[in-house]
Amino acid sequence: MNPTLLAIESSCDETSASVIQNGRVLSNIVATQAIHEQYGGVVPELASRAHQQNIIPVVSQALQKANIAKSQLDAVAFTRGPGLLGALLVGCSFAKSFALGLGLPLIEVNHMQAHILAHFIEDPNPNFPFLCLTVSGGHTQIVLVRSHLDMQVLGQTTDDAVGEAFDKSAKLLGLPYPGGPMLDKLAATGNPTRFQFPIVNMDGYDYSFSGIKTSILNFVKKNTAAEPDFVQQNLPDICASIQSALIQTLMKKLVLAAKEQGIKEIAIAGGVSANSGLRATLLEYAQKYGWNVYIPGFEYCTDNAAMIAMAAHYQFLAGDFTTQYASPDPRLKV
Repeated sequence: MNPTLLAIESSCDETSASVIQNGRVLSNIVATQAIHEQYGGVVPELASRAHQQNIIPVVSQALQKANIAKSQLDAVAFTRGPGLLGALLVGCSFAKSFALGLGLPLIEVNHMQAHILAHFIEDPNPNFPFLCLTVSGGHTQIVLVRSHLDMQVLGQTTDDAVGEAFDKSAKLLGLPYPGGPMLDKLAATGNPTRFQFPIVNMDGYDYSFSGIKTSILNFVKKNTAAEPDFVQQNLPDICASIQSALIQTLMKKLVLAAKEQGIKEIAIAGGVSANSGLRATLLEYAQKYGWNVYIPGFEYCTDNAAMIAMAAHYQFLAGDFTTQYASPDPRLKV
């Protein structure tokens, strides 16, 4: 089979559509939403409205760029969850209507599984089984991947995700939203050992990031009370120290999982996998532990429909379709 699929992603604040043919991505159009910057975070209602405005132009561009007519499509895929309910509803409703009008089958995709399968968009691909550290604004997970459709979460955060920790820490430092990328940029010129923040060690492979966030808040309050310009005068070092603590927390459990599972095929996925510090550290650990490391291209780290399309491709081959009764699940599990 050489299926041609249209995939739609609308789980948070990016509206995206992609066309894939025989496992090769032909187009990947992403519309970002700048409106959230003034609020310091994603506003769900505004995200839903922006998806409604963007989805038809984005789908049209994806088909046009791929040079694919609607009549050539074999199925329509969409993100069922996890994500924001209103945002998911827009993509789900559009996909169901589009498929119904053309008489095409539907494929519902798990957003987090799609992040992992983004590794199969471009070469080289991980060999099965592999471990994937999936890190985003809403999730932090270590996933054992046995095949394209067989995944098991070994550990995950018990509170905040690491992406939230990055963004909220940046907000405490007065950085604009989204703060994670700005914190990463400033950290590149700072001293990561100047300030110490806690490395939380949970049982098993689980994570916790609420404690370090509280520690950063107290650190900022204490030092600015004594010296009002403390943050601005020491910003690169503070950013580097925060980033170092968060990365060390991530890597501690990943090393443990790789050792105990006996796996040297290691991948990262999700928006935080674009972080330069995490990428560099992963490559360092690859040398230290003899890992084969896989890092997706920047355009496939953040939310995009190409990864949804890739997941849908393997589901199509497996005959994994859904019905017009499908509805979004904001808390969908891997």
